[in-house]
Amino acid sequence: MKLNIKATNFKLTPILRQYVEDKLGRDLEKYLEGIGFEAEAWIEVGKTSKHHHKGEVFRAEAQIKLPGKSTLRAEAQDVDIHIAIDRVRDKIARELRKYKGKRSAQYKRGARKAKKDLKLDPSARFYRKGRVREEGV
Repeated sequence: MKLNIKATNFKLTPILRQYVEDKLGRDLEKYLEGIGFEAEAWIEVGKTSKHHHKGEVFRAEAQIKLPGKSTLRAEAQDVDIHIAIDRVRDKIARELRKYKGKRSAQYKRGARKAKKDLKLDPSARFYRKGRVREEGV
């Protein structure tokens, strides 16, 4: 997976870069293994503005471009940059699990349809609503 990291309104230290690569890069690789293709990820960490000092000042944003038209995106704001990164990791992992579930469900649905359309033993077939059963089979 190709990982692009960008800092907004503050300096990206090597320690923070390593933290982002460990948390997001390694964990997202785990979810992308089963998909079977290369993905690009853009991670943006930073402050919401230069003049705020209290409250949810830090934000993290992750965007993953998958082949085709699929793009997954997550964003989190928090008091600490590390907590924001952890929250965005959890959100993007949830999106990836949802994406993988949809793909596997689509594959299974197609397999079921192919099984129904094959000329198999009637006891092994599932009949669709509205389809007329053949007499004497």
